[in-house]
Amino acid sequence: MSELKTVQELKQLDPAIAVPFRSIFILRRKTVKTAKNGNPFLSIELGDAGGSFTANAFGDSAVFAALENVAEGAMVRISGKTEYYQERFSPRLQAAEEVAPSDEEAQSMLSQLVEVPPESEDDLWAHIKEAIAAIQHPQLHDTVQRVMDEVGAQFRTSTAAISMHHAYRHGLLEHTTHMVRAARALLPLYPQVDADLAIAGIILHDIGKIEEYEGDYAAKISRIGTLQGHVVLGFRTARKAAIQSKLNPDLTERLEHIILSHQGEKEWGAAAMAATPEAVFVSMVDNLDAKMGMVQRVLRNAPEGEEFSEYLMGLKTRVLLTPPDKS
Repeated sequence: MSELKTVQELKQLDPAIAVPFRSIFILRRKTVKTAKNGNPFLSIELGDAGGSFTANAFGDSAVFAALENVAEGAMVRISGKTEYYQERFSPRLQAAEEVAPSDEEAQSMLSQLVEVPPESEDDLWAHIKEAIAAIQHPQLHDTVQRVMDEVGAQFRTSTAAISMHHAYRHGLLEHTTHMVRAARALLPLYPQVDADLAIAGIILHDIGKIEEYEGDYAAKISRIGTLQGHVVLGFRTARKAAIQSKLNPDLTERLEHIILSHQGEKEWGAAAMAATPEAVFVSMVDNLDAKMGMVQRVLRNAPEGEEFSEYLMGLKTRVLLTPPDKS
Protein backbone atom coordinates (compact mmCIF):
# COMPACT_ATOMS: atom_id res chain seq x y z
CA MET A 1 0.00 0.00 0.00
CA SER A 2 1.54 3.34 -1.10
CA GLU A 3 2.17 6.13 1.36
CA LEU A 4 -0.56 8.75 1.63
CA LYS A 5 0.45 12.18 0.32
CA THR A 6 -0.51 15.63 1.65
CA VAL A 7 -1.36 18.57 -0.63
CA GLN A 8 2.00 20.20 0.09
CA GLU A 9 3.87 16.98 -0.69
CA LEU A 10 2.05 16.63 -4.00
CA LYS A 11 2.77 20.22 -5.02
CA GLN A 12 6.47 19.75 -4.27
CA LEU A 13 6.80 16.89 -6.77
CA ASP A 14 8.46 17.56 -10.15
CA PRO A 15 5.74 19.30 -12.24
CA ALA A 16 7.23 17.87 -15.43
CA ILE A 17 6.51 14.30 -14.36
CA ALA A 18 3.06 12.77 -13.88
CA VAL A 19 3.40 10.95 -10.56
CA PRO A 20 0.77 8.45 -9.36
CA PHE A 21 -0.57 9.19 -5.88
CA ARG A 22 -3.23 8.22 -3.40
CA SER A 23 -4.37 10.13 -0.36
CA ILE A 24 -7.26 11.22 1.85
CA PHE A 25 -8.64 14.75 1.57
CA ILE A 26 -11.61 16.79 2.71
CA LEU A 27 -14.15 17.39 -0.06
CA ARG A 28 -14.41 21.15 0.48
CA ARG A 29 -16.49 22.12 -2.56
CA LYS A 30 -18.44 20.29 -5.20
CA THR A 31 -20.26 21.95 -8.10
CA VAL A 32 -22.07 20.26 -10.97
CA LYS A 33 -21.29 22.02 -14.25
CA THR A 34 -22.02 21.40 -17.93
CA ALA A 35 -19.27 20.95 -20.50
CA LYS A 36 -19.42 22.47 -24.01
CA ASN A 37 -20.64 19.12 -25.36
CA GLY A 38 -23.59 19.22 -22.96
CA ASN A 39 -22.30 16.52 -20.63
CA PRO A 40 -22.19 17.13 -16.86
CA PHE A 41 -18.98 17.19 -14.83
CA LEU A 42 -18.01 17.87 -11.23
CA SER A 43 -15.71 20.73 -10.33
CA ILE A 44 -14.35 19.83 -6.92
CA GLU A 45 -12.01 21.34 -4.36
CA LEU A 46 -10.03 18.90 -2.25
CA GLY A 47 -7.83 19.91 0.64
CA ASP A 48 -6.13 19.21 3.94
CA ALA A 49 -4.47 21.28 6.64
CA GLY A 50 -1.72 22.43 4.28
CA GLY A 51 -3.75 23.66 1.33
CA SER A 52 -6.15 22.70 -1.41
CA PHE A 53 -6.51 22.18 -5.15
CA THR A 54 -9.30 21.91 -7.70
CA ALA A 55 -9.93 19.11 -10.17
CA ASN A 56 -12.66 17.96 -12.54
CA ALA A 57 -14.51 14.64 -12.70
CA PHE A 58 -16.37 14.09 -15.95
CA GLY A 59 -19.81 12.53 -16.16
CA ASP A 60 -18.69 9.25 -17.70
CA SER A 61 -15.93 8.63 -15.14
CA ALA A 62 -15.82 6.41 -12.07
CA VAL A 63 -14.84 9.42 -9.97
CA PHE A 64 -18.02 11.29 -10.98
CA ALA A 65 -20.14 8.28 -9.99
CA ALA A 66 -18.26 7.90 -6.70
CA LEU A 67 -18.54 11.56 -5.65
CA GLU A 68 -21.88 12.57 -7.16
CA ASN A 69 -23.80 11.90 -3.94
CA VAL A 70 -21.02 12.62 -1.42
CA ALA A 71 -21.70 15.69 0.69
CA GLU A 72 -19.29 18.60 1.01
CA GLY A 73 -17.22 18.26 4.16
CA ALA A 74 -16.81 14.50 3.81
CA MET A 75 -13.47 12.70 3.84
CA VAL A 76 -12.61 11.00 0.55
CA ARG A 77 -9.83 8.66 -0.55
CA ILE A 78 -8.45 9.73 -3.92
CA SER A 79 -6.12 8.08 -6.43
CA GLY A 80 -4.73 9.88 -9.45
CA LYS A 81 -1.74 11.38 -11.24
CA THR A 82 -0.16 14.78 -10.69
CA GLU A 83 -0.74 17.22 -13.55
CA TYR A 84 -0.60 20.97 -14.10
CA TYR A 85 -2.88 23.15 -16.22
CA GLN A 86 -1.73 26.68 -17.02
CA GLU A 87 0.89 26.32 -14.22
CA ARG A 88 -1.84 25.45 -11.71
CA PHE A 89 -1.81 22.13 -9.89
CA SER A 90 -4.80 20.21 -11.28
CA PRO A 91 -4.30 16.45 -10.98
CA ARG A 92 -6.08 13.83 -13.05
CA LEU A 93 -8.32 11.85 -10.70
CA GLN A 94 -8.66 8.12 -11.37
CA ALA A 95 -10.56 6.69 -8.39
CA ALA A 96 -12.45 8.02 -5.39
CA GLU A 97 -14.45 6.78 -2.43
CA GLU A 98 -15.96 8.30 0.70
CA VAL A 99 -14.33 7.17 3.93
CA ALA A 100 -15.77 7.19 7.43
CA PRO A 101 -14.08 9.22 10.18
CA SER A 102 -13.40 5.90 11.93
CA ASP A 103 -11.40 4.61 8.94
CA GLU A 104 -7.91 3.63 10.11
CA GLU A 105 -6.07 5.56 7.40
CA ALA A 106 -8.31 8.59 7.94
CA GLN A 107 -7.59 8.50 11.66
CA SER A 108 -3.85 8.38 10.97
CA MET A 109 -4.12 11.55 8.85
CA LEU A 110 -6.65 13.48 10.94
CA SER A 111 -4.15 16.01 12.29
CA GLN A 112 -3.01 16.67 8.71
CA LEU A 113 -6.54 16.96 7.33
CA VAL A 114 -8.05 19.63 9.58
CA GLU A 115 -6.37 23.01 9.37
CA VAL A 116 -6.07 24.99 12.63
CA PRO A 117 -4.26 28.21 13.62
CA PRO A 118 -0.59 28.10 14.66
CA GLU A 119 -1.52 29.33 18.15
CA SER A 120 -3.41 26.94 20.42
CA GLU A 121 -7.15 27.22 20.95
CA ASP A 122 -6.66 27.55 24.72
CA ASP A 123 -4.23 30.46 24.38
CA LEU A 124 -6.51 32.29 21.95
CA TRP A 125 -9.55 31.74 24.15
CA ALA A 126 -7.68 32.94 27.25
CA HIS A 127 -7.01 36.22 25.46
CA ILE A 128 -10.69 36.67 24.61
CA LYS A 129 -11.71 35.98 28.20
CA GLU A 130 -9.19 38.54 29.45
CA ALA A 131 -10.46 41.11 26.94
CA ILE A 132 -14.05 40.62 28.10
CA ALA A 133 -13.00 40.94 31.73
CA ALA A 134 -11.29 44.26 30.93
CA ILE A 135 -14.50 45.89 29.63
CA GLN A 136 -15.23 48.37 32.41
CA HIS A 137 -18.80 49.41 31.61
CA PRO A 138 -20.90 46.94 33.67
CA GLN A 139 -23.82 46.43 31.28
CA LEU A 140 -21.57 46.37 28.20
CA HIS A 141 -19.41 43.74 29.90
CA ASP A 142 -22.50 41.74 30.85
CA THR A 143 -23.79 41.90 27.27
CA VAL A 144 -20.62 40.38 25.81
CA GLN A 145 -20.26 37.86 28.63
CA ARG A 146 -23.88 36.77 28.22
CA VAL A 147 -23.28 36.02 24.54
CA MET A 148 -20.16 34.00 25.29
CA ASP A 149 -21.84 32.09 28.09
CA GLU A 150 -24.43 30.98 25.54
CA VAL A 151 -22.36 30.34 22.40
CA GLY A 152 -18.72 30.32 23.56
CA ALA A 153 -18.17 26.66 22.65
CA GLN A 154 -19.26 27.23 19.06
CA PHE A 155 -17.30 30.49 18.90
CA ARG A 156 -14.12 28.65 19.84
CA THR A 157 -14.38 26.13 16.99
CA SER A 158 -16.10 28.07 14.18
CA THR A 159 -14.41 29.09 10.97
CA ALA A 160 -14.33 32.79 10.07
CA ALA A 161 -15.12 32.21 6.40
CA ILE A 162 -15.71 29.64 3.68
CA SER A 163 -12.58 30.49 1.71
CA MET A 164 -11.45 34.11 2.08
CA HIS A 165 -9.74 34.59 5.46
CA HIS A 166 -9.21 32.46 8.58
CA ALA A 167 -11.19 29.77 6.76
CA TYR A 168 -10.44 26.85 9.07
CA ARG A 169 -11.32 25.38 12.44
CA HIS A 170 -10.87 27.98 15.26
CA GLY A 171 -10.47 30.64 12.54
CA LEU A 172 -13.12 32.92 14.05
CA LEU A 173 -11.42 32.71 17.43
CA GLU A 174 -8.03 33.54 15.90
CA HIS A 175 -9.41 36.40 13.79
CA THR A 176 -11.19 37.96 16.77
CA THR A 177 -8.15 37.61 19.02
CA HIS A 178 -5.89 39.23 16.44
CA MET A 179 -8.36 42.08 16.07
CA VAL A 180 -8.39 42.64 19.84
CA ARG A 181 -4.59 42.71 19.90
CA ALA A 182 -4.42 45.14 16.96
CA ALA A 183 -7.09 47.35 18.51
CA ARG A 184 -5.28 47.58 21.81
CA ALA A 185 -2.12 48.68 20.00
CA LEU A 186 -4.00 51.30 17.95
CA LEU A 187 -6.49 52.69 20.47
CA PRO A 188 -3.97 55.08 22.14
CA LEU A 189 -3.67 56.86 18.76
CA TYR A 190 -7.41 57.51 18.58
CA PRO A 191 -8.71 58.84 21.92
CA GLN A 192 -12.06 59.67 20.24
CA VAL A 193 -12.80 55.93 20.06
CA ASP A 194 -14.41 54.51 23.19
CA ALA A 195 -12.26 51.51 24.10
CA ASP A 196 -14.97 49.51 25.88
CA LEU A 197 -17.38 49.86 22.97
CA ALA A 198 -14.72 49.09 20.36
CA ILE A 199 -13.53 45.92 22.13
CA ALA A 200 -17.12 44.76 22.72
CA GLY A 201 -17.87 45.39 19.05
CA ILE A 202 -14.80 43.47 17.93
CA ILE A 203 -15.64 40.44 20.05
CA LEU A 204 -19.23 40.38 18.75
CA HIS A 205 -18.76 41.68 15.18
CA ASP A 206 -18.72 38.21 13.56
CA ILE A 207 -20.71 36.30 16.17
CA GLY A 208 -23.40 35.53 13.59
CA LYS A 209 -20.94 33.28 11.76
CA ILE A 210 -21.46 30.51 14.29
CA GLU A 211 -24.97 30.19 12.82
CA GLU A 212 -24.03 31.09 9.24
CA TYR A 213 -21.63 28.15 8.84
CA GLU A 214 -21.91 24.46 9.60
CA GLY A 215 -19.79 21.32 9.11
CA ASP A 216 -17.19 19.42 11.13
CA TYR A 217 -14.36 19.16 8.58
CA ALA A 218 -15.21 21.76 5.93
CA ALA A 219 -17.53 24.72 6.39
CA LYS A 220 -20.60 25.31 4.27
CA ILE A 221 -23.33 27.91 4.54
CA SER A 222 -26.29 26.78 6.62
CA ARG A 223 -29.92 27.31 5.69
CA ILE A 224 -30.31 30.26 8.06
CA GLY A 225 -26.94 31.61 6.90
CA THR A 226 -28.20 31.65 3.33
CA LEU A 227 -31.53 33.24 4.25
CA GLN A 228 -30.26 35.87 6.70
CA GLY A 229 -26.44 36.08 6.73
CA HIS A 230 -24.08 36.61 9.63
CA VAL A 231 -24.57 40.38 9.89
CA VAL A 232 -28.29 40.03 10.62
CA LEU A 233 -27.73 36.97 12.81
CA GLY A 234 -25.06 38.79 14.83
CA PHE A 235 -27.25 41.87 15.18
CA ARG A 236 -30.04 39.71 16.62
CA THR A 237 -27.69 37.95 19.05
CA ALA A 238 -26.22 41.21 20.33
CA ARG A 239 -29.61 42.91 20.68
CA LYS A 240 -31.04 40.03 22.70
CA ALA A 241 -28.06 40.04 25.08
CA ALA A 242 -28.12 43.84 25.39
CA ILE A 243 -31.80 43.84 26.35
CA GLN A 244 -31.28 41.09 28.91
CA SER A 245 -28.28 42.98 30.37
CA LYS A 246 -30.25 46.25 30.51
CA LEU A 247 -27.69 48.06 28.35
CA ASN A 248 -28.88 51.63 27.79
CA PRO A 249 -30.50 52.45 24.40
CA ASP A 250 -27.62 54.60 23.13
CA LEU A 251 -24.90 51.99 23.76
CA THR A 252 -27.16 49.25 22.43
CA GLU A 253 -27.68 51.16 19.20
CA ARG A 254 -23.96 51.89 18.85
CA LEU A 255 -23.01 48.26 19.48
CA GLU A 256 -25.56 47.09 16.94
CA HIS A 257 -24.25 49.65 14.45
CA ILE A 258 -20.72 48.21 14.72
CA ILE A 259 -22.06 44.78 13.78
CA LEU A 260 -24.26 46.13 10.97
CA SER A 261 -21.44 48.17 9.40
CA HIS A 262 -18.29 46.13 10.04
CA GLN A 263 -18.15 44.73 6.49
CA GLY A 264 -17.06 48.17 5.34
CA GLU A 265 -18.99 48.48 2.09
CA LYS A 266 -22.58 47.64 1.26
CA GLU A 267 -21.45 45.56 -1.72
CA TRP A 268 -19.36 43.50 0.74
CA GLY A 269 -22.40 42.77 2.90
CA ALA A 270 -22.60 45.76 5.26
CA ALA A 271 -26.15 46.75 6.19
CA ALA A 272 -25.01 50.35 6.81
CA MET A 273 -21.89 52.42 6.32
CA ALA A 274 -19.82 52.95 9.48
CA ALA A 275 -20.98 56.22 11.03
CA THR A 276 -19.51 56.31 14.56
CA PRO A 277 -15.85 56.50 15.62
CA GLU A 278 -16.03 52.97 17.02
CA ALA A 279 -17.70 51.52 13.91
CA VAL A 280 -15.13 53.09 11.58
CA PHE A 281 -12.33 51.82 13.80
CA VAL A 282 -13.68 48.24 14.03
CA SER A 283 -14.35 48.10 10.29
CA MET A 284 -10.78 49.13 9.49
CA VAL A 285 -9.23 46.72 12.01
CA ASP A 286 -11.43 43.95 10.61
CA ASN A 287 -10.27 44.68 7.07
CA LEU A 288 -6.63 44.81 8.18
CA ASP A 289 -6.71 41.46 9.95
CA ALA A 290 -8.76 39.76 7.22
CA LYS A 291 -6.18 40.71 4.60
CA MET A 292 -3.15 39.99 6.78
CA GLY A 293 -4.75 36.68 7.74
CA MET A 294 -4.72 35.74 4.06
CA VAL A 295 -1.05 36.71 3.84
CA GLN A 296 -0.10 34.77 6.98
CA ARG A 297 -1.93 31.65 5.81
CA VAL A 298 -0.41 31.63 2.33
CA LEU A 299 3.09 32.18 3.76
CA ARG A 300 2.87 29.29 6.22
CA ASN A 301 1.35 26.94 3.61
CA ALA A 302 3.68 27.90 0.77
CA PRO A 303 5.45 25.01 -0.97
CA GLU A 304 9.21 25.22 -0.55
CA GLY A 305 10.95 27.00 -3.40
CA GLU A 306 7.89 28.85 -4.74
CA GLU A 307 8.36 32.58 -5.40
CA PHE A 308 4.71 33.61 -5.69
CA SER A 309 1.49 32.21 -4.29
CA GLU A 310 -1.52 31.34 -6.38
CA TYR A 311 -3.93 34.21 -7.09
CA LEU A 312 -5.81 35.25 -3.95
CA MET A 313 -9.28 36.60 -4.72
CA GLY A 314 -9.45 38.53 -1.44
CA LEU A 315 -6.25 40.44 -2.27
CA LYS A 316 -6.78 40.53 -6.06
CA THR A 317 -3.18 39.49 -6.61
CA ARG A 318 -0.56 36.86 -5.90
CA VAL A 319 1.68 37.21 -2.85
CA LEU A 320 5.48 37.31 -3.01
CA LEU A 321 6.57 34.44 -0.73
CA THR A 322 10.27 35.17 -0.37
CA PRO A 323 11.45 37.31 2.59
CA PRO A 324 13.16 40.69 2.05
CA ASP A 325 16.87 40.58 1.21
CA LYS A 326 18.43 42.55 4.08
CA SER A 327 22.04 41.76 3.25
